[in-house]
Amino acid sequence: MRIFIAGATGALGRRLVPQLVERDHEVVGMTRSPSKRDDLRALGARPAVADALDAGAVRRAVAEAAPEAVVHQLTALSGEPDLRHFDRAFAATNRLRTEGTDHLLAAAREAGATRFVAQSYAGWPFARTGGPVKGEGEPLDPDPPHALRATLDAIRHVEAAVTGIDWGDGLVLRYGGFYGPGTGVSLGPDADTAAAVRARRFPVVGAGGGVWSLVHIDDAASATVAAVERGAPGIYQVVDDEPAPVRDWLPALAAALHAAPPRHLPRWVGRLAAGEALTVMMTEVRGASNAKAKRELGWRLRYPSWRQGFAEGLGDLTEARAA
Repeated sequence: MRIFIAGATGALGRRLVPQLVERDHEVVGMTRSPSKRDDLRALGARPAVADALDAGAVRRAVAEAAPEAVVHQLTALSGEPDLRHFDRAFAATNRLRTEGTDHLLAAAREAGATRFVAQSYAGWPFARTGGPVKGEGEPLDPDPPHALRATLDAIRHVEAAVTGIDWGDGLVLRYGGFYGPGTGVSLGPDADTAAAVRARRFPVVGAGGGVWSLVHIDDAASATVAAVERGAPGIYQVVDDEPAPVRDWLPALAAALHAAPPRHLPRWVGRLAAGEALTVMMTEVRGASNAKAKRELGWRLRYPSWRQGFAEGLGDLTEARAA
């Protein structure tokens, strides 16, 4: 299958391209940076250079690739995010989830693609009521903290736009929080979130009852391969088998990084220090179920739990030596 990947040099794209190539797919990877052409070739993809916010450039790149499937993995995240000003930190990614999505959908339709797979997020968008773990049909938060509203609107946009196409199969993958090689939670020297954990800048707020869903980056990539190759249109949650409260997984991550245990802050102190958005994530958010993805995509995880993943999958030997 000819596959066009937008965001092919991101954390997930770098793990996804080789998996697709290994399965004999022909991959074209889009990057906005000409300097990354050689990186894409090394991964096994043919490079295409275009800015996702330039509709004409995207149209030309997709038309030249003539793909059967388009995969949208565009984000604009680098460095440790400023979660106190969440919407400011995610403003560029929000544009990619709105304008970028619209440009890719229009280009894919014009090029005759029949399958479109897009990235979404399962980490915090659910309504903060009811049980601790939610399925794809559960409502999203009707009243998120102010700092999260623009980002949730962008998530709603990409999910509605992709699942609403009538010219092909539109699949949305709600990923959990990534960890593993090339992500912010790894043994690599540039792993910003891991650095924050080591420096005890990532505290447990309140009782730490917010339920997070995590997924190893290679498991996220294998789920994406499955969604490219099969599965009905719709939303699928790509998370591991063990959604867990912050008070459980964060100390385990610190231990895996050989760091001191995280600090504990009262909720009111956390709100003053980090803002309402992070406080809500630490104390109130719900996790996600992966039952549909496993059942309908035939997805199997290498790391069914973050417990195993933290112990075995935070990085390869090169990253460990660098760290």
